[in-house]
Order: sequence, then C-alpha cells, then structure tokens
Amino acid sequence: MPRPTVGITVDNKDNAASSGDYESSITYSRAVAEAGCLPVLLPHEPEMAAEYVLRCDAIVLTGGVDPRTEPFGSATHPMARPIDPRRQQFEMAVLEACDRDRDKPVLGVCLGMQLMALHHGGRLHQFLPEVLDEPDVHQEHRRHGIVMKVSDSVLCAPLQTASGPSPDADDDACDASSSGTCDLGHSTCDFQVVSHHRQAVADPGSLRIAAVAPDGVIEAIDDATRPFYLGVQWHPERGDAGPINRGLFDRLCSACGAGPDHRAT
Repeated sequence: MPRPTVGITVDNKDNAASSGDYESSITYSRAVAEAGCLPVLLPHEPEMAAEYVLRCDAIVLTGGVDPRTEPFGSATHPMARPIDPRRQQFEMAVLEACDRDRDKPVLGVCLGMQLMALHHGGRLHQFLPEVLDEPDVHQEHRRHGIVMKVSDSVLCAPLQTASGPSPDADDDACDASSSGTCDLGHSTCDFQVVSHHRQAVADPGSLRIAAVAPDGVIEAIDDATRPFYLGVQWHPERGDAGPINRGLFDRLCSACGAGPDHRAT
C-alpha cells in the first residue's frame, strides 16, 4: 500500500515572498517520514489550497513569525513580526478547505496553532511581555511543563496524565515527585516542552483548550468533534521520541492510515 501523503506548509526565506525562495525546516518532513507518511511541501498558492487538501491525507501547518490580525478585527501589535500576506492567505484557505473535510487530520505548530485559533473566532496575546510576569519562560528554547486540561484529546492518548507519564515518555516527562502543583493549582505538570515564542492564543474561539503551561499560557487546542484537529504552541518536530513530540506525528499518520509497516525503525 502507498504511504499516506502529508502536506506541510512552508515559510518564505527572510519572511518575504520578495526573497524568491521558500524554506522549510528539515525536521518537519523527517518527523512525518519517520512516522510512516510521505511528506510533501506546499507552496503558497491560495487558489490551489482546496486541491492540496483534497490530494493530501493530512496537513501540517508549520511555525513562523506572527499573524496579521486586521482580518480578524484587531490591529497587529507594533512589536509583532507580521507574516508574509500571501502565506497567511494560503494557510487560511487551507484551513477553510479542511473545514469541508472534517475527517482530514490537521496538526498546527506554533504559528499554525495561532492561525487555527483565529480561524475559529479566537484571539491572541500578541506580545507576551505585556501579559506575563516572567515571559522569558517561553523564550530562548527554555523548557517548561504543560498541564493536560482534558483526557480525551489526541494530545493525551495514549498518555497517562494524573497517574504519571507513559513508559516511553523519555525526557519529556516531568519528575512528578518534585513538580508539585502549577501556578493555577492543577496537579503536577505531566510533560515538558521547549518554548520559543512571544505570542500565544488568548482565546481559542470555538476550539477547546487541551493543555496549558503552569503560568496559564495556552499550549494546545483541539476540536473534540473531529478525529484529529490539534494545535500545539511548542515545536514537536524538534523534540525527542517522547509521546508529545514525535509521538504526535505517529498519531497523525495513524489517523490517515499509516500502519506500523510504514514506520522507520
């Protein structure tokens, strides 16, 4: 059987179409390939977005700079690094096409998660130093825990939450004996992620909050009515083989039909 195809959005070199070049981190396509799917990079052709979605078995919306928020009713923050307009137009067209095929697995990473939230009527914290006492926790690739808010998300399965990490969690797992409770009073942070962002989702709109950081920053959102529709604020493609990093790509590929025989060993 052929491998399922996963479409991966790309960035512009120097965040500008005028550069004449696209770019994509190798880690996205490698994570998809190792999970058993065929990675395909998607150029910014908004008028072809629906056909891309039709031909792909799943979609990954990748990271980048910051959304332009005027189309969603608010001014772009002066400290933001606005995305190239054509890339934003393309990715929103991809999300619209995915709405017409609600069984299509979709994973949004960092910027991708933020665009998912905006698409579903949400809003952003456009400059975290204005809303957090310690915004550096989310900068310079620093590690922090995340707290699972639900147990029925594709983010959680096949994880254990309150009872501790799953056996294959590796160094994703927090030390539950020393983590204690988070700032919001929830039980111990279940897993750790590496952050590097100055914006975050403030309100996911019609989507659901699936995980938060100990300081309350939303770290994952999903749609519980769809088989796999998940956005995460961190970069799982850069992580290890733990269940909330590369394991997410395993579950994405499983959702579009990639069996164990396709996966790298």
